[in-house]
Amino acid sequence: MQRTVLMLTLILFGALTAAALWQHGYWGLIMPLFQSLAGAQVLVDLVIALTLVMIWIWQDAKTHNRSAWAWIFLTLAAGSFGPLLYLLTRNPTREK
Repeated sequence: MQRTVLMLTLILFGALTAAALWQHGYWGLIMPLFQSLAGAQVLVDLVIALTLVMIWIWQDAKTHNRSAWAWIFLTLAAGSFGPLLYLLTRNPTREK
């Protein structure tokens, strides 16, 4: 069930991203974030949230003997795609 939700989220978010990139281009996605305080707030919120997620990925990857570097770089380059793909490829272990 969780993998299905993650995959659906990745597909729908990927489609939205592709449509936005097609219509506005890469800079068209970023520039509005620098044009008002509201945009700046959204940008700072995204940076804080993804930083916390990257810290979690780092710790979780270390626990599962995985390298976190690829996921960190993917998150820095492509935002939420990094954590979504990390969760899809993660082999969860049951904790007691």
